[in-house]
Amino acid sequence: MGIFLSRMYEALSSFTSGEPARILMLGLDAAGKTTILYKLKLDENLQTIPTLGFNVEQVSPCPGVSFTVWDIGGQELIRKLWQHYYQNSDGLIFVIDSCDAERMNEACEELHGILSSPAMSNIPVVILANKQDLSTALKPADIIEKLNMNSLRGKHKWFIQATCATTGDGLVEGMLEMNNLIKQRRKQATY
Repeated sequence: MGIFLSRMYEALSSFTSGEPARILMLGLDAAGKTTILYKLKLDENLQTIPTLGFNVEQVSPCPGVSFTVWDIGGQELIRKLWQHYYQNSDGLIFVIDSCDAERMNEACEELHGILSSPAMSNIPVVILANKQDLSTALKPADIIEKLNMNSLRGKHKWFIQATCATTGDGLVEGMLEMNNLIKQRRKQATY
């Protein structure tokens, strides 16, 4: 609880003025990106359909913290367009369907492809390990291994958060960690 409160304080003190951070939310199709976006925006479970383009919303997961989130569709054909959204992003949220073990290699390839782009250099990453409410969900530690996250050390600061988009569990914590990572990156850029 103490860690959560200290992170909340850090988050509240980081974006008190200026433009909201621009967050790119990517992941394979059916991972839960749009459900997460509207749970954060409206605190409601909306009936969603596959995103064939993108959704852009300003979200405030807690007072004083605001992000402009770009939710881009995850179908294979649309993924080819992701690169056009990289420029000027402050952070990447990559959503994983924790129950879809068969597509972890595909998710790994996409994630590492995104992060190899010069436009995404040193960008902070939060992995939302979604659908943790289901019994077949892989645990975050297993997802770290399957996504080869440790190979990113020294290149990108990253964090993984267990989530459930439909209940909202873990979403605020993931966004607060994104806020902290962006704050650290901005602080390093000023030195």
